[in-house]
Amino acid sequence: MVPPEWKIFVGGGNFEGIGNRFFHHFKEVGQLKPDETVLDVGCGQGRMAIPLTSYLRNGHYEGMDIVNRGIEWCRKKITPKHKNFNFQVADIYNKFYNPTGKYKSSEYTFPYPNASFDFIFLTSVFTHMLPADVENYLKEISRVLKPGGRCMITWFIQNEESQRLAAENQSSMNFQYDFENYTTTDASMPELAVGFNESYIRRLYEKNELDLARPIYFGNWCGRKDTLDFQDIILAVKK
Repeated sequence: MVPPEWKIFVGGGNFEGIGNRFFHHFKEVGQLKPDETVLDVGCGQGRMAIPLTSYLRNGHYEGMDIVNRGIEWCRKKITPKHKNFNFQVADIYNKFYNPTGKYKSSEYTFPYPNASFDFIFLTSVFTHMLPADVENYLKEISRVLKPGGRCMITWFIQNEESQRLAAENQSSMNFQYDFENYTTTDASMPELAVGFNESYIRRLYEKNELDLARPIYFGNWCGRKDTLDFQDIILAVKK
C-alpha cells in the first residue's frame, strides 16, 4: 500500500520511512491507543494512515485532505482492506493543489460533530498555512476533540534560539520575510514554508483551551542537534 513515486505529492523524503517514524511518535509521545478515534488533517495519500492500519484494530480513523486524487487513492487501496479507515475530501481552495475549491481555510468547518476524536494530528500542514487559516483550524480542532483528547501538530516555530542559529547560518530554512506573527521563505508565495512566532502559537493554544501536555519538541530544521524530528512538534490536551 504505497503509491507510485510519480503520484506522491506530500513532500520529499522516504514515504514509508516518514510514516513509520511518525507512527512511533504517535504512540510514544502522543500515547495513542489501539481503540481510539483518530483524525488525520491533511492525510494526503495515506502516509500516516498506512502504518496505523495494523495498530488501530479496535479504533477508528478519519482522514481528510484538499487533494481529491489522494483521497481517491486511499479509498481504493486502504478502505477496502480496513473498513474502520475512512477518507473524505475537504473542498478547500488552494492555488497549487485545489484551485477550484469551494471553501476558504479560514472559514471551513470540519465535517465532524463536537467532541468526536481522542487524537488529532497534523503533519506539515500548518507549515504551509497563514495565520487566519491556522486560527480557524485550531478552533475546529478544539471543537471536535473530546475533553482530555490530544492533538499533535508540527510547526516551524520562531524564537530566540532559532533566530540565533539562522544568524549563524545553521538553519536549513531561510525565513527571510517577516510579517505580523509569522515569517516565510518566499514573499510572493508565502505558503511554501511558514514559520510562526512562539508567543503567537502559545496564545492560540490558550485561546482554544488546548494545554501543552509537555515541553515543545523543537526540531532540527534550524540547526539544533539531537532532536525528535525535523519540524517542531507540539502535543496538547483539550481542557
